[in-house]
Amino acid sequence: MRIGIVCPYSWDVPGGVQFHIRDLADHLIRRGHQVSVLAPADDGTPLPPYVVSAGRAVPVPYNGSVARLNFGLLSAARVRRWLHDGAFDVIHIHEPTSPSLGLLACWAAQGPIVATFHTSNPRSRAMIAAYPILQPALEKISARIAVSEYARRTLVEHLGGDAVVIPNGVDVDFFADAEPKEEWRGETIGFIGRIDEPRKGLPVLMRALPKILEARPGARLLIAGRGDEKEAVADLPAPLRGRVEFLGMVSDEDKARLLRSVDVYVAPNTGGESFGIILVEALSAGAAVLASDLDAFAQVLDGGAAGELFANEDADALAAAAVRLLGDGKRLAELRERGSRHVRRFDWSTVGADILAVYETVTDGAASVAADDRARLWARLGLARD
Repeated sequence: MRIGIVCPYSWDVPGGVQFHIRDLADHLIRRGHQVSVLAPADDGTPLPPYVVSAGRAVPVPYNGSVARLNFGLLSAARVRRWLHDGAFDVIHIHEPTSPSLGLLACWAAQGPIVATFHTSNPRSRAMIAAYPILQPALEKISARIAVSEYARRTLVEHLGGDAVVIPNGVDVDFFADAEPKEEWRGETIGFIGRIDEPRKGLPVLMRALPKILEARPGARLLIAGRGDEKEAVADLPAPLRGRVEFLGMVSDEDKARLLRSVDVYVAPNTGGESFGIILVEALSAGAAVLASDLDAFAQVLDGGAAGELFANEDADALAAAAVRLLGDGKRLAELRERGSRHVRRFDWSTVGADILAVYETVTDGAASVAADDRARLWARLGLARD
């Protein structure tokens, strides 16, 4: 099958949607399909052979964050050229309502279109206001996927229609088989995310840290991600700053090794999350997960059975839960065992098969419609087919 996938966000800025598209493309290629991904990318960005650059992106406030998007006449021309050259059996557009390549592709594409909705935003006035503009594009979509029940709810409430829920996928064995780093082991807490993006919740974790370190003097915090490191610890008492280690941006391999090394992975995100891919990665690596009780996080963690939850933005609750976990080896082992079992449902062997089933459904449907159209044409011409 010839599959075209459209990524709305800049390929050179790490994010959950980009990782999902990358891993989906890798999975499909391993299954023998021909895949091309169209994505914004800055000049000089190293790209996998299956990624086609649609040009540089610009930062735009979007869904409580800043997304790097690509839009305009030049982008539209590049989308049309990619569609023409690809002659795809199916087009898979991610975030078709974002003001980026997805919407442009939806307007321009012909044939079967599958759309995946990642956003969870229960009060998006912008999406409601833009509905008249979006409607003609959305009507061309053959099948809709939502990465979680909360992304599906956002779609239903703002745009109408419905979607099948297929979660983000993870290569579970990649994380499970990673080798821990000795220098990252010990009584450690892990955090991975953009340091200077408030909704990722690092300020909440920093407010909790003094109480955690007071109760567990041997503990330390490892942080991976880009951002202003000095600003991140500015409000932390000076004697405690040495207990925080910044690793900067890490490779996929080192991310897996970090998650395999920590005792507790903390996800203190405050909102705007429709799924929580980092939770699935941490569970895959065998880390005990402690996360804010966002609806999407609670769903990933099976309501708290596969990881512990604390009240969103409550630093005291985070501290109490972290102290309790760090002091209870039996509970840590229990969470690791439960999480490792639970996470298998998110492996690409399952998720990829579900997405391929959607592709096959829409392509079979398109072929059936085309056959019916040909039959009607022959009938109008008064001719019979052999």
